[in-house]
Amino acid sequence: MIDYLKSWFRQPTPLELITRELAEAYISRLGAQTGADFAHSVVDYNTARIKRLEALLSHHGKDTK
Repeated sequence: MIDYLKSWFRQPTPLELITRELAEAYISRLGAQTGADFAHSVVDYNTARIKRLEALLSHHGKDTK
């Protein structure tokens, strides 16, 4: 029981700190990749929307410039 309590208050080893920081970096990268996926989908959506609207505009005989 005393050893268990001591483990809560001891300084982590360098290996434990490295492992913890590496795990945090992986989690952070996953979050950034999710954000990038979302941003790419927004760009694709708006690109398709622009093409559709420009086609409708030219179909109605208007100049897009």
